[in-house]
Amino acid sequence: MKGVIIVILSVLFCQLSYAQDKNTIIGDFKSFKRSGQTFNFVLSNSFVQLNVISPNIIQVRADRNKITENQSYAVVGKMQISSIHVAEESTTFKISTDSISIFISKKPFRISYFTIEGKLIQEDDGDFGITWTNNEVTSYKKIVEGERFIGLGEKTGNLDRKGNGYTNWNTDCFGYGTDTDPLYSSIPFFIGIHDNLQYGIFLDNSSRTHFNFGASNNSFYSYSAEVGELDYYFIYHSNVRDVIKSYTYLTGRAPMPAKWSLGYQQCRWSYYPDEEVINIVKTFREKKIPLDVIYLDIHFMENNKVFTWNKDRFPNPKALTDELKSMGIHTAVIVDPGIKVEKEYKTYDSGLENNVFLKYPNGKLYEGSVWPGLCHFPDFSKPETRKWWGDSFTAYTNAGVEGFWNDMNEPATWGQRFPSHVEFNFDGRGGTTQTGRNIYGMQMARSTFEGTKKLLNNSRPFILTRAAFAGSQRYTALWTGDNTATDEHMLLGVRLVNSLGLSGFANVGVDVGGFNGDASAELYTRWMTIGVFTPFFRGHKMINMKESEPWSYGEQTEAIVKNYIGLRYKMLPYLYSLFHEHTVSGIPIARSLAIDYSGEAKVFDSRYQHQFLFGPSILVSPTSSKQFYQPVFFPAGQWYDLNTDSLYEGNKEEIVEAPLHKLPVFVRAGSIIPNQKLTQSTSEYPGDTLLLHVYDGVVINSFSYYEDDGKTYDFVEGNYYLRMITFDGIRKQLSFDIPSGKFQSNYGFIKLILHGFVATELNAEIKSSLKSERYFAVHPESVYRDELYFASKEYSDVQTIVIRNEDKKFDIRLK
Repeated sequence: MKGVIIVILSVLFCQLSYAQDKNTIIGDFKSFKRSGQTFNFVLSNSFVQLNVISPNIIQVRADRNKITENQSYAVVGKMQISSIHVAEESTTFKISTDSISIFISKKPFRISYFTIEGKLIQEDDGDFGITWTNNEVTSYKKIVEGERFIGLGEKTGNLDRKGNGYTNWNTDCFGYGTDTDPLYSSIPFFIGIHDNLQYGIFLDNSSRTHFNFGASNNSFYSYSAEVGELDYYFIYHSNVRDVIKSYTYLTGRAPMPAKWSLGYQQCRWSYYPDEEVINIVKTFREKKIPLDVIYLDIHFMENNKVFTWNKDRFPNPKALTDELKSMGIHTAVIVDPGIKVEKEYKTYDSGLENNVFLKYPNGKLYEGSVWPGLCHFPDFSKPETRKWWGDSFTAYTNAGVEGFWNDMNEPATWGQRFPSHVEFNFDGRGGTTQTGRNIYGMQMARSTFEGTKKLLNNSRPFILTRAAFAGSQRYTALWTGDNTATDEHMLLGVRLVNSLGLSGFANVGVDVGGFNGDASAELYTRWMTIGVFTPFFRGHKMINMKESEPWSYGEQTEAIVKNYIGLRYKMLPYLYSLFHEHTVSGIPIARSLAIDYSGEAKVFDSRYQHQFLFGPSILVSPTSSKQFYQPVFFPAGQWYDLNTDSLYEGNKEEIVEAPLHKLPVFVRAGSIIPNQKLTQSTSEYPGDTLLLHVYDGVVINSFSYYEDDGKTYDFVEGNYYLRMITFDGIRKQLSFDIPSGKFQSNYGFIKLILHGFVATELNAEIKSSLKSERYFAVHPESVYRDELYFASKEYSDVQTIVIRNEDKKFDIRLK
């Protein structure tokens, strides 16, 4: 009898469990109400709100409960006044802007997006649409034949995400594999491409989210959130570039960085004591290898306690940073969120006093183990905590520190099981780890940025983070965490940086040389040459590994790396201008070819998917340390070899030489690339002459050249120098517009360095105001860098002209 009862109870339990595990379909239309650019729909099983944010951006919110006012840490863009036309029929709605037509079927409720010309961009899956499975909400979309998907930020895998699934859940993943998912950051934004159409989807939900681009099925793709409402933004433009521009309008763009943060940065876990830090920097200077930043990892602290200094290893921090500054070096320190549970530790005591730590539902403080031992963790979603955290940085800013490296902020704890029921403040709204984890690193970076910006008065701090969420780019640079010293990781890093650029994060980089493991001399060399062309450029190595400074791998590696770091410093006027362009347009610095060539299939080919543009003009083709001949796909146009000025035709594939001393790098014909004289740091005076490289080509191309003081926020008040320079390759004319802004250019002269021109003649009308110098048969390599390990036998006619940099409009005819 007992056995029968057990069987009956088991069956009932299974039936009950099955009954609780159910799907809810979005339902059918019942009614709607319009208020300006907001449309609220009541459905049989749910509620939907559609907001026209701009003619190109549509927000869709869906919940089984009534839609309430929402707040987002990611979105800062405001609703723009838009012209909207609405037409209702018995079975459909049509809502049109100047750029998009939105068709809504009533039974069942489904949304489709069309161009104004009537081309289908994206549509809900007819069978499923929006569905809840218990608390998880999913939007199912039809896959179009040949559709590709790019973006999603820090994700492993190929450039094209088709056929794969991904999860967003910020995770500490030391030595992650080349297919590990998830990683440290969550950026739930992707771009779909098909039939010469492109659109973006941003899922604004900070819980664990999932994206399935046709993995295990061939009929639909989907994006889902485990907790909370479905809240997504649909973005349509006629090109990928403008999709990124609208996405970064929504979530923000990187601020202008301090110029010193664009120089080379050297790090190790750890440099100590202070004498070793000084000796490392002195070696850079003695060997004339440019450097701007040195890092102090956890060993600089007292027992790993944040906002402290180890008195034995660093007895006088201010004297150390002052000495470093005298050598042109800025200091950055690591900052972890875990606050050691220890009475009479100032930061711990003040944290208790200010009630800033995360708690369980019963009010007990959460404790988790990390480097210092048992720790409490600040709740950065609480305004009072953000202020308390920011004010705490006086321990570092008073000592002369200007760089702040936010680590372990997923948040990471030993055991990797941060409890789900820990409560977050969410600026008074309340929440738990389920929605707080993915924004933890973002809010820590925000607190660090806002606090140090205030403490440094008018100087720009440099903030670096490991964990992030969409919108974090407003506060911080990002690096891709604890990678491994392998060729596979080196090339994965290129894909990660390019994917982050597609996803709104411009100031990004990797641990060059590999954090975990020992790189060979060949791997380190190749990685450093690629690192020159990443926005954030830092070499880093973990504890108990061999030394990893440029001179640690032998004389040949040192010479090559020295040359390439020097190239980085020569390109700083170009790079700094690119960052200004990002603040205006949102376009990244390292640009996947999918941005400008989204319709070209070869861009997504595994042989070419690592190629990227560094700014608009420089094509980089990364290759492994074992590969000395590289297949290169040249996009449309013409391309000059950076080293030899050899010319390649576009829309072709070529095999090029790729010795360790010569990374395959090319310059687009018609380009304008500002350079400066080689310096050992950004603090060193680069001379009074701007070097302007101009590459001939039958195109019309412009470059927006930008300067400011590189250190303060005075540019906000108009103290900048912005000048449009245009090359008309048809008329062979170079034009300089009148500069805007109140800043006086650092350069009194401009030296034109002309590549590919047969002859040069100055326009007689302006010849009297120009000082002319012409040098023929100058080796192009000596223009860009010192002649070390660049032994090409070919020479090109590179001509130079020096002109006075006057604040007026003028043209130069080159023929």
